[in-house]
Amino acid sequence: MLDILVQSRRNKKAAKRFFRKLLKGLQYVPRVIITDKLKSYGAAKREILPGVAHRQHKGLNNRAENSHQPTRLCEKKMRRFKSAKHAQRFLSAFGIISGHFQPRRHCLRAGEYRAILQTRFQTWNEVTETKTAA
Repeated sequence: MLDILVQSRRNKKAAKRFFRKLLKGLQYVPRVIITDKLKSYGAAKREILPGVAHRQHKGLNNRAENSHQPTRLCEKKMRRFKSAKHAQRFLSAFGIISGHFQPRRHCLRAGEYRAILQTRFQTWNEVTETKTAA
């Protein structure tokens, strides 16, 4: 997941705002942008990134769509956010923190995975100054 921007509309103006926010943090210009088939992404890309290849395909965007599943689950548990501003504020922090507790398990052995999670939870408890249940 690269970024989340909560907006009330999915038009060209919203797509341009999303691309600007996404590119602001990058040190380079991407070679290819993969999006879903929403037409406003193509229109915004033509104005902001005219030299970048744009791929719109149902299957190519699966990785990005699947990375948003935890976000959707969290939203469902909260019974919808009260406003777009509240959702944006929560999700901008949630994305960074959730990655901390989800190491790439398929690359690790079980013992290594447990050790990494244990150190990360210890770090989290130190930062948040919470005590673990004994």
